[in-house]
Amino acid sequence: MNMARFWIGALLLLANVCNLHAQQSVSAGDERTYVQAGSLLADPASGKVERNKTVVIANGKVIEILDGARGEGKVIDLRDSFVLPGLIDSHTHITFQNGPTAELDAMKKTTTDQALDGVLYARRTLEAGFTTVADLGGNPSAALALRDAVARGNFPGPRVIAAGVVGAHGGHADVHGYRPEILTLFAPPGMCSGADDCSRAVRQAVQRGADVIKIASTGGVMTNTAAGVGQQMFDEELAAIVRTAHNLGRRVVCHAHGTDGINAALRAGVDGIEHGTYLDDESLRLMKARGVYLVPTLLAGDTVRRQALTAPWMPPNVKKKALEVGPNMISALRRAREAGVKVAFGTDSGVSEHGINAREFALMVQAGYSPLDAIRSATIWGAAHNRMSEQIGAIAPGKAADLIAVKGDPLRDVTELERVSFVMSAGQVAKQLP
Repeated sequence: MNMARFWIGALLLLANVCNLHAQQSVSAGDERTYVQAGSLLADPASGKVERNKTVVIANGKVIEILDGARGEGKVIDLRDSFVLPGLIDSHTHITFQNGPTAELDAMKKTTTDQALDGVLYARRTLEAGFTTVADLGGNPSAALALRDAVARGNFPGPRVIAAGVVGAHGGHADVHGYRPEILTLFAPPGMCSGADDCSRAVRQAVQRGADVIKIASTGGVMTNTAAGVGQQMFDEELAAIVRTAHNLGRRVVCHAHGTDGINAALRAGVDGIEHGTYLDDESLRLMKARGVYLVPTLLAGDTVRRQALTAPWMPPNVKKKALEVGPNMISALRRAREAGVKVAFGTDSGVSEHGINAREFALMVQAGYSPLDAIRSATIWGAAHNRMSEQIGAIAPGKAADLIAVKGDPLRDVTELERVSFVMSAGQVAKQLP
């Protein structure tokens, strides 16, 4: 009897200890942070700027927004700042950066090297105010590892949407310019020929963990081959890719410069067009009718044009295309805006330097966008394009606590976004200047 009482007492004590530990865990996890904002653009859809607000955050999410400078305990004072949602870049290459040694680096650097480069580039991107990025090509293993490590909280970086790349053998995204043995050794995993083979490539990309499928229906500027920027994938290959990806629950976004390749991809049913340099009236009609987003990457066009004029290391094949394509990208976006095509912000960073992504905003304004609409492209429109509207794109209860701040008013001068002074990603402060 005494032994029974002993065990009952021990069990009750253990239960009380466990309950106390659970209460402490909940209390620690529920610790609230109060971000006091002088000006707040919580909902870019409305464009309404509210004054003197406090954003309450717990467990990495926004809990509520209060009037006035409120809070006790963990308070972040941004009463001298303009606060808005974390920015979304829908087209980056987070594990590499173009430059004089880029071609050689692709051959010399291991997957581990590239992933570690990605750690550096991810930090620069996050500190520039971009709390979510889509990585649309490079070393897929490095990008997937980076995505997962950031998600685990191993190191600071933006939320990564990682693509599986599918392209035509010998086309854009394949390897060019080396002896055959090297081409075979370094062949990217997603290259295909024929509809059945391209379906296989999509399935394997999904099997490896791709969040989205990125294809290349046309030639590309940075591909070291004199193949132009016209259509390179057959209509039946494009149709097979889209059908397979959609059956597996993945979007398809398409690198496309030439008109023929843009329209072929749109007819096949892609969900996004990257670059869209030579879109025509039919392109605009199809995009608007089907709700397809354009990701313009003006910064990449501006970068390669400048490099073609000054960089001795740029291969002649690339230089020629850069001088032809780069200057046309702003006018293409202007036509898309006038036609009412949906647009999501994207830079193609990796072609340009990581961390200067916000320079895209000023180029969008040159194309006729208001500062507010340029911001929408990197918040609510970018979230919709990536099918993440329930999680990101605005500062609202239930969404991720992704906040940035600048000292000036970006609705008056969009270049203020090039000088971000505060970054919070999923409730964690990543940058806070005095």
